[in-house]
Amino acid sequence: MDKSSPHTFARIGRTPSPLVLGGGSWGTALAVHLAMAGSSPTLWVRDPILAQDIVRTRENRVYLPGILLPENLTVTPDLEEALSRATLLVVAIPCQSCRQVLSRVSEILPRPLPLAGATKGIETTTLATVSEICREVYSPDPSDYAILSGPSFAREVVEKKPTAIVSASPDPNLASDLQHLFNAPWFKVYTRRDVRGIELAGAMKNVLAIATGISDGMRLGDNARAALITRGLAEMTRLGVRMGADPLTFSGLAGVGDLLLTATGDKSRNRRVGLRLGEGHPLASTLVEVGQVAEGVTTAASAHALAEKVGVELPIARAVYRILHENADLGTTLSALMRRPLRSEEEYDL
Repeated sequence: MDKSSPHTFARIGRTPSPLVLGGGSWGTALAVHLAMAGSSPTLWVRDPILAQDIVRTRENRVYLPGILLPENLTVTPDLEEALSRATLLVVAIPCQSCRQVLSRVSEILPRPLPLAGATKGIETTTLATVSEICREVYSPDPSDYAILSGPSFAREVVEKKPTAIVSASPDPNLASDLQHLFNAPWFKVYTRRDVRGIELAGAMKNVLAIATGISDGMRLGDNARAALITRGLAEMTRLGVRMGADPLTFSGLAGVGDLLLTATGDKSRNRRVGLRLGEGHPLASTLVEVGQVAEGVTTAASAHALAEKVGVELPIARAVYRILHENADLGTTLSALMRRPLRSEEEYDL
């Protein structure tokens, strides 16, 4: 934390005690970052065997090997014990597990704590975003939630490589609290109010990263990659605007910034899934090889269903859905994309 900028922490307590839910690479990285930035966070790891190994070795050898955990970071598999001293929740578990975990949290806590969602995706059964899940099972007050998003690979964050993200909340006090809590000389946080846009951008960029990976795996060239990223950005903006988001959100860090990182960065799990598919590997073995959750695989189905529900055309996302979930042929699917009717790029709602 930047000690030269005193902050009152109106929503998360004078002495913040963040609890990070999720022992994967991103949850571990956020907990390590908070510890390095000056707070004393707790990391809740659902798997007790993994938690014990992390405590013993001071390293998450499964999800973030080679990174030594700071001494001021506590690790536990005991959710009730972890919640007893928390003033803020940071949710970094896969989207499809959020409802179950937050329901447990709600049963334990006497009243909701401010919550920062750092999970990207759309729930497959309900088509809900993380903030919508929170509203249903955690707190009906939207000012209790914020979303953290932006171009940020876990390993680069803990290696103190320059990073910038966004804290979005309807409550400017909560957004500001998170901005100051996560701030560090190597880590800059901006604020926004557009939670809906930030969440949809974070979900869609994973699907589009798979599309770009497929293109690169098929060796379709730099022109194709640039076209996919640009038209993919148009798709996520179109969906967001239809659902009430601010179109300017998608030109910021959580939109085009995160899309560029995830679609082109070699550390991107979703890009790696696409690369292997484009090289001809089947999806099942690809997911085993990648090893960690690639949210874009499940989000492709959710985004396809959501687009149909709200009446928005997402041709690239639909193509990814068909490849992943309908076993569509890559060449045939590409040809169908290129044969779409000619349009003006100025047509916003095509």
